[in-house]
Amino acid sequence: MSTKEKIQEQREVLIEEQQNNEIVLFNDEVNTFDHVIEMLIYACEHSPIQAEQCALIVHYKGKCTVKTGIYEELEPRCTLLLEAGLSAEII
Repeated sequence: MSTKEKIQEQREVLIEEQQNNEIVLFNDEVNTFDHVIEMLIYACEHSPIQAEQCALIVHYKGKCTVKTGIYEELEPRCTLLLEAGLSAEII
C-alpha cells in the first residue's frame, strides 16, 4: 500500500476593503412625489419603480437609503439632490 502526501499551500491574499457609504434621503413637506421621483431617476439612476418605492418609504418612514457606494461616487449624486432642494446626506 502506498500513501499519498497532500500538500496544502498557504497563500497570502490581500483584500482591499472599501468603506461603503450611503446617501440617505429625508422627508420634507416641500417637495412633491413627482419631483422626488424625477430627481432619484436623474441623480441616482433609479428605475421609475425603484424611485417611486424610495419616495414612498421616505414619506412614511421619514428617511430612506437611496444609494450605496464609495464616497467619491456618492458625493456628486448627493450634491445634485441637494441642489434640487431635497434633504439628503452621506453617512
